Amino acid sequence: MPRNYNIPELRRLDVEHHLPAQANYGEIVALGGSRIITRADGCTIYDGDGAAILDGMAGLWCVNVGYGREELVRAAAEQMQELPFYNTFFKTATPPTVMLATKLAEKLGGDLQHVFFNSSGSEANDTVMRMVRHYWNVHGQPKRTIFISRWNAYHGSTMAGASLGGMKHMHPIGGLPIPGVEHVAQPYKFGEGFGEDEEAFAARCAQEVEDRILKVGPENVAAFIGEPVQGAGGVIIPPRGYWKRVEAICKKYGILLVVDEVITGFGRLGSWFGFQHFGVTPDLVPMAKGLSSGYLPVSAVGVSRKIVEVLREKGGDFVHGYTYSGHPVAAAVAIKNLEIIEREGLVERVRGDIGPYFAEALMRLDGDPLVGETRSLGLIGAVEIVSKKGTNERFTGKEGKAGPIVRDTCIKNGLMVRGIRDSIVMCPPLIISRSEIDRMVDIIARSLREAEPALKALRPD
Repeated sequence: MPRNYNIPELRRLDVEHHLPAQANYGEIVALGGSRIITRADGCTIYDGDGAAILDGMAGLWCVNVGYGREELVRAAAEQMQELPFYNTFFKTATPPTVMLATKLAEKLGGDLQHVFFNSSGSEANDTVMRMVRHYWNVHGQPKRTIFISRWNAYHGSTMAGASLGGMKHMHPIGGLPIPGVEHVAQPYKFGEGFGEDEEAFAARCAQEVEDRILKVGPENVAAFIGEPVQGAGGVIIPPRGYWKRVEAICKKYGILLVVDEVITGFGRLGSWFGFQHFGVTPDLVPMAKGLSSGYLPVSAVGVSRKIVEVLREKGGDFVHGYTYSGHPVAAAVAIKNLEIIEREGLVERVRGDIGPYFAEALMRLDGDPLVGETRSLGLIGAVEIVSKKGTNERFTGKEGKAGPIVRDTCIKNGLMVRGIRDSIVMCPPLIISRSEIDRMVDIIARSLREAEPALKALRPD
């Protein structure tokens, strides 16, 4: 039975004491506190006011197997009874930690046979930055410190993660980016290559990577980092051939390739990892979110043999890591989560069934006068909102305000989506049914109609 919470009091206490993540605190005060989510089951979340909301965002890109999985609860409880915690600092490890590393090595395949554990995607990318720079230093190329990333990429919100990311609005907080990070064009065809030939656009974006390498000097570049599909950037699906071109450029100059799978890993694109979908071979793979389906905080970095061999031979102490690196309870839950994904064939389901159905359902919105484009890959998608059909023109004359308006209307109508600039994005649990996808699309269509007056009232800045 659901617990009987005093919701007004919780909202008051939320304002008095709680600072939510990634929030405008003045807006939270004006609202009288956050929406209190009290329970969830399957693909539906419930708030304290009794509203049932279809979760089109899988929590925050993470609840891949859906809510209410008793197996994951039991896995946590059993591990807590046996060994609730021990660290990996003292030349020690725990059984679930080692077994999870082994399972991830199997799924990563190839030379990606080593795993370093953390608690969040941000920490995973901090690990990447330190490990890569340490690798080049002990490998006799200490000048190789520069990372090349993309504008509008998201790689976390720590100092290193937000610096690697290319979201300019994040950089003033903390005086970022830190030195040694260069940003190049994102492969956002609707926004930055509208009407351009797809192959030509892919070549242009990849060429910018090579041009930046040459500008700063190949001997100074440590790695290129990118998400297979940019999630928080607005579900930016790269054009055909982009990733293969980037991989070839990295190989040409001896630069490490980092593929950030924090969102796209564990079936989201219809493969275990996004790099497998695009047919490239990275040197490091940060991952999180779907690793435990969000049931406990855990993240990891898959590391290639060539890097580990150098670290073992020349690296000495790798003085990096966290109290909860390889936490046994988080690892036990992650192992059980991967078992569920395997047993229920969720990766295959996304690739061959529900992913294609999702794409077809979104296409029903293409005729809407406010929709400039729908796009998806597997179970991640976006709807672009435009002021003039057949263009990528925005209501304010530039990107920024339409997405949140439509998002808020969708939530009011019973669907949780995310508003990013002038788009709404979605990333439902991998267990979502066809009827639930139909309901998602119906709510979006209805919400576009309801939001239209507010959108048309927007004025150019």
